[in-house]
This record gives sequence, structure tokens and C-alpha cells, in this order.
Amino acid sequence: METTLSSKGQIVIPLQIRNLHGWRPGASFTIIDNEDSLILQPVQTKTTTKLEDVIGCAGYQGKKKSQAEMDAGILEEAKRRVAEWSR
Repeated sequence: METTLSSKGQIVIPLQIRNLHGWRPGASFTIIDNEDSLILQPVQTKTTTKLEDVIGCAGYQGKKKSQAEMDAGILEEAKRRVAEWSR
């Protein structure tokens, strides 16, 4: 497939290739100069995760914990790890 460099330095990536890779308008790329060619490497973007998409993903089946119980559990585990690392 051929394309042309515009007067503004832009190149159109053919629709077939964009669809194949799932590239949408606004996608960012790193351009790597490889002597006689260029490599377009998509920049990995961070996606926003919604709570409803991940709630319950840990598979916990026990009784619900209060915020205080969760905080106490985190503190207990942190102390255990510090003791382990101090050995």
C-alpha cells in the first residue's frame, strides 16, 4: 500500500491497517527511525477502570468487612511483611 506525505508532514494510514490494529483517531505513536524506514509503535495508554467493572473480582465469599476491619487487616499484613524483611 502506498500513501503520500502531505505539505504539513502528515501521512494517512489506510483504513484497512487502522482497523486491523484497532487504531482510532487520537491514537499516539512513537516513531522510530530505522535507517531507510520508519517504525510506528503505538503508545500504550492507561485506561480508566470503573468500580462496577472490577467489584467482586477478588472472589471473596465471606461476610462483608467494615472499613475499620479492612484497615486493620492491611496494617497487620504490613507489619508482618516488615518483620519478614527485617530478618
